[in-house]
Amino acid sequence: MQELRLGLKALKAQEADAYFYTNDAMVSSQAQFIIDTARAKKLPTMFHEPSLVTQGALIGYGVSYSEVGRQSARYVQRILTGAKPQNLPVESFSRVSLQMNLKTARELGLVIPQSVLFRADKVIE
Repeated sequence: MQELRLGLKALKAQEADAYFYTNDAMVSSQAQFIIDTARAKKLPTMFHEPSLVTQGALIGYGVSYSEVGRQSARYVQRILTGAKPQNLPVESFSRVSLQMNLKTARELGLVIPQSVLFRADKVIE
């Protein structure tokens, strides 16, 4: 993780147009550091986890882990009340959420078009 921190600190805004963060167990704990460093360097960020938008990421697009947890809990409840796991249908989670942070956009000097904002599931002012 030290390598990630050093690399981000050394990154110059002119060397990248944005920072796209994908799910990686090794660096997940560094999300806030990535957001703070990218904002300080005026780099837009896009994360796979929409909830990180509330922490300052510009855009989040992906599944809601809260919803995944609720779906899992329903399965567990059915098993605990007597359903046999092999009789339960396989369910997938296909709902993705698009969230945007307009405060971060303003800090970065970006204007997100209304047509894009209308597609967002959540916009943080």
